[in-house]
Amino acid sequence: MTADKKQMENPKKRLTIAIDGHSSCGKSTVAKDLAKVLGYTYIDSGAMYRSVTLFCMEHGLMEGDHVDETELKNSIQDLTIHFTFDETHERYITWMNHQEVEDKIRTLAVSNNVSAVSKIGFVREKLVKLQQEMGKKGGIVMDGRDIGTVVFPQAELKIFMTASPQVRAQRRFDEIKATGQEVSFQEVLDNIEKRDFIDANRDISPLRKADDAIILDNSFLTKQEQLEKLIALVNQRSK
Repeated sequence: MTADKKQMENPKKRLTIAIDGHSSCGKSTVAKDLAKVLGYTYIDSGAMYRSVTLFCMEHGLMEGDHVDETELKNSIQDLTIHFTFDETHERYITWMNHQEVEDKIRTLAVSNNVSAVSKIGFVREKLVKLQQEMGKKGGIVMDGRDIGTVVFPQAELKIFMTASPQVRAQRRFDEIKATGQEVSFQEVLDNIEKRDFIDANRDISPLRKADDAIILDNSFLTKQEQLEKLIALVNQRSK
């Protein structure tokens, strides 16, 4: 951490940094690391959509790909989501309605349902408002699917991350297996490809690269190499 911080050049301005890209390409990991180095606030927009998906699943609002939008619309206005940082384990924790849900929202079951929830207009409207409120003062790093195009179109630095579906599936497969869940690689790959299609073809805020975003293909980059590239870009934009 100390070495990374030394790479910073005392930037004069606290930027708003938007990191968009495909699912399971490591956006959250590098965004968290970058926020730590910069002393910025990290906001995991994907965790917010996963939290709403978990809420739907736990309250019987989902049947297959169908969401009971009427009931969800009545409930979502009172839904609260916030993040804390666990110093002991050095990880961010997601809370929904004051209950820790970090591990629950990372299951394959939630992954298989999140696209159906995230494409709902009033869900995106609610969460975008929450995200914009969190980022009013700058000095934030946020990752997701539409951060540079919808949530913060005026962000000073926009990154579009990607990697091949096979590489992303392997990374996700390893993460899931590490939690003790039983899943096949093919299941994970199918989920990745399904989410890519839905994200790119939904009517509301489809996944696309902002015109002024910088593409970062991390198929063959280490976490440290990604972080160093981003630090260099921050230094350039902060001068």
